[in-house]
Amino acid sequence: MEYLIICLAALIGSGLTLFSGFGLGTILVPVFGLFFPIEIAIMLTAIVHFLNNLFKLFLLGKNANRNVVFRFGIPAIAFAFLGAYLLSLLTEMHSVLDYQIENHTFEIMPIKLIIGIVLLFFSLFEVIPSLTNLQFDQKYLPLGGVLSGFFGGLSGNQGALRAAFLIRANLSPQSYIATGVVIACLIDISRLFIYSKEIIIHHNQFDYLLLGLATLSAFIGAYFGNKLLKKVTIKNLQTLVATMLILFALLLILGVI
Repeated sequence: MEYLIICLAALIGSGLTLFSGFGLGTILVPVFGLFFPIEIAIMLTAIVHFLNNLFKLFLLGKNANRNVVFRFGIPAIAFAFLGAYLLSLLTEMHSVLDYQIENHTFEIMPIKLIIGIVLLFFSLFEVIPSLTNLQFDQKYLPLGGVLSGFFGGLSGNQGALRAAFLIRANLSPQSYIATGVVIACLIDISRLFIYSKEIIIHHNQFDYLLLGLATLSAFIGAYFGNKLLKKVTIKNLQTLVATMLILFALLLILGVI
């Protein structure tokens, strides 16, 4: 069952992220998190996300705006390292609070608490109109890189922030998509460099067949997404997934999962 759920999530998420700040990382982290510890879920998402971005880079990369990539991407790389490093520190911390309900004991772990808060924050971008339509002037592109890189390194969720800053960069639709892909690749490279030690340590917990199928599903979503998904369908799906993301984030914060 997890194969079907994760592959379907990768397919849909990859298709959505072609033309929206909402996409693969937002969907895959909580879906992987249903079957793996949250730190493993983030690493698996990072791998699928990076491979899928390489595929999209091959398809679209020539249309990227180099100036925007430089102004946004350089700060994003640096702060993606910082976010990923913070994640590695959080995985080593003990629980901050234990509580019991009937015969069940729950632990509130720092990593789950922080990731839950981050996921909750980004889910609000999908349900609150003022955040969904948030835009920043071009002069704030480096700040956008800082924020996008940091949260991308920490949790893999940064597409909504990236979109809010890039949408005002006066890019054509093709250049907007391609520039976002290049920046996402840069952030993925940075965080995977930091994650690499943990990936090596926990590699025996990975299901490589599942990882391969999820990546293939993301490829298919990237290729066909723009043709198969209508805008109204995307909006409805965004609302549904955002609601589930809020629930997942709250369960993480409370130590239930």
